[in-house]
Amino acid sequence: MLGGKKILLGITGGIAAYKMTFLVRLLIKAGAEVKIVLTESASSFVSPLTLATLSKNPVHSAFVNEESGTLEWNNHVELGLWADLMLIAPATANTLSKMANGICDNLLMATYLSAKCPVFFAPAMDLDMYKHPTTKASFDKLQSFGTIMIPAASGELASGLHGEGRMAEPEDILDFIKEHLSEGLPLKGKKVLITAGPTFESIDPVRFIGNHSTGLMGYELANEAFCLGATVVLVSGPSHLSVSNDLITLVKVVSADEMYHAVHSHYKDADIAICAAAVADYRPVEPAGQKIKKSSGELSIELMKTKDILFSLGENKKNQYLVGFALETENELENAKGKLKKKNLDAIVLNSLNDKGAGFGEPTNKITFIDKNLHIKTFALKSKAAVAVDIFSEILSRIHA
Repeated sequence: MLGGKKILLGITGGIAAYKMTFLVRLLIKAGAEVKIVLTESASSFVSPLTLATLSKNPVHSAFVNEESGTLEWNNHVELGLWADLMLIAPATANTLSKMANGICDNLLMATYLSAKCPVFFAPAMDLDMYKHPTTKASFDKLQSFGTIMIPAASGELASGLHGEGRMAEPEDILDFIKEHLSEGLPLKGKKVLITAGPTFESIDPVRFIGNHSTGLMGYELANEAFCLGATVVLVSGPSHLSVSNDLITLVKVVSADEMYHAVHSHYKDADIAICAAAVADYRPVEPAGQKIKKSSGELSIELMKTKDILFSLGENKKNQYLVGFALETENELENAKGKLKKKNLDAIVLNSLNDKGAGFGEPTNKITFIDKNLHIKTFALKSKAAVAVDIFSEILSRIHA
């Protein structure tokens, strides 16, 4: 959800400023780009060098940067317009009063007044200061402007008192921002189940039947579903890929049978299910218990059908919007339409190995989206991340129709 977001972090002079090093690391880990504006007093609590190293960006604290010898101006307007989101933390009583009343006596306040993005603040101060009527007035006034308050926690304070005023922990600040950003997203409150990757069917302890799927399409679908606000369960066969967000539930499986059971354990309460995995159609009847030794003769392996996961989901479909994938090499459109009807799908995504840049092992894909009413839409060759956006756009246009 924070991947690619530009976050401007304003740090003021409170003891909780030291926690900002942890928050910066969490933001970077979440995929955000971070720039920092530090008040003069904040540098007494946390080192600009530490913050610059963690954020991989220079830290700004004055209107004019004299250290370089060039008297370079730190453009507060440019900083304010750069950000997708601004967070001021810790927000001291002094800074909150300045924000509420438009007092612009440092670079952070000038940047705050120039910001056009959502602004969050996380108060941090002692109990009596937090309870003071002037502080409450600052809270109320700022929130009336649309500035978003991240409530302080109760706990032990720097003075030794115990009560409200303790800044929210970095993990809680991050969760609060994510939760706020997710409000209004089209899949908020929805569960999306996705399958990805190949399955491996053992021949013996060394060898298996598999395919060339990397799982990239399914993983990109999971990322897009999460960015749209969904609770996501990704059931993945063997893949070198990893999920980019720890809020995506990754269920790792190996065989088609394992995938069948994992999918059905999550399908009942799913709102959308997308089967992008390349599941083996056959498996050895009796896998050898020991490695099969090479001999001079031919080797025959008896195969049996695996359980058809997509067909079984179609049979058990109630309110789920069920999407399958069809990778074809001939009679592509007719084969996809047949699969769509036979397996009781709401839509099918067709791609062809005859299209250059599509299929297994490619970073791109070229798809045709076909719904149950046989409305057909073909897309140009795109990155699989962009294809995931297109697929969910088509799904959302139908479930919200």
